[in-house]
Amino acid sequence: MNAFQTAVKFFQDSGLFIYPSLLIMAIGVSIAIERFIFLNRTRTQNRQLWAKVQPMLQQGQFKEVHGVTAKSDAAMGKIVHYGLTRMQSAGRREDIDNAMEEGMMEIVPRLEKRTHYIATLANVITLVGLLGTIIGLIKGFTAVAQVNPAEKAELLSASISIAMNNTAFALMVAIPFLLIHAFLQAKTSEIVDGLEAAKISFLNLVQRLRAEQTPAAR
Repeated sequence: MNAFQTAVKFFQDSGLFIYPSLLIMAIGVSIAIERFIFLNRTRTQNRQLWAKVQPMLQQGQFKEVHGVTAKSDAAMGKIVHYGLTRMQSAGRREDIDNAMEEGMMEIVPRLEKRTHYIATLANVITLVGLLGTIIGLIKGFTAVAQVNPAEKAELLSASISIAMNNTAFALMVAIPFLLIHAFLQAKTSEIVDGLEAAKISFLNLVQRLRAEQTPAAR
């Protein structure tokens, strides 16, 4: 019996409760793939944009950077754009910092969006598998009580197979889901840390350039 036939027999022997588990698995996998692609794209866009605007910021080309970030969809671009916009109306570091923090509050929920569902689905599929196990055992013992002694062993074996298959499948899905959830959270934290680091670099750079311009103006 090859792997495909083994898998087919496994699902055939798992009863009706395997179908909700399959649906939960499909939803979780879809969310995980979408989040992985989104976070990878976001990280790449942030790095490319920061590599482009950092030299311009170091040269004090704020208007050029403002134009670049205004057209950018990258999270990094939005934060820098918030800071540059506030610079035009307020000069204090605290005001610029607050404006960029406002941008962070808008961006971070987008980065974390739907990721927590994966951990929730891991818990739900475990409970669904457990429910399938209990229902299978109840049906098995109820049926055994009503059949001939010669048929009891075969019927009980089939019922236990249904019960154990549900638990096994639920755990085979729940464990990777928890690991995927932790992995996506780590990627999200990495992106947020990168945004925080860029924000501090931007503020320090603006403060240094202003300090250099002040003596020159005198």
